[in-house]
Amino acid sequence: MAETTGVGPAGEGTLVARARGFLDGVRAEMQKVTWPSRDELVKATRTVIVLSLVLGVAIGLMDWVLQKLLVDGIAALAR
Repeated sequence: MAETTGVGPAGEGTLVARARGFLDGVRAEMQKVTWPSRDELVKATRTVIVLSLVLGVAIGLMDWVLQKLLVDGIAALAR
């Protein structure tokens, strides 16, 4: 019977060594990222908040209009 060494076909070394290699790769990739400046971040955040509010109001208005047309309108026809 063959002995297993704990090293899979895709892995090299122990779990700790593989985890360390993974984290080193993550650190290297994070250094390649172009991070936004504070002004860009604030502008993007404001844009997201404003668009979320506008979309929320639009959905609320559509819900109200459809409720008036369908629920109240059908109830009026049934009378």
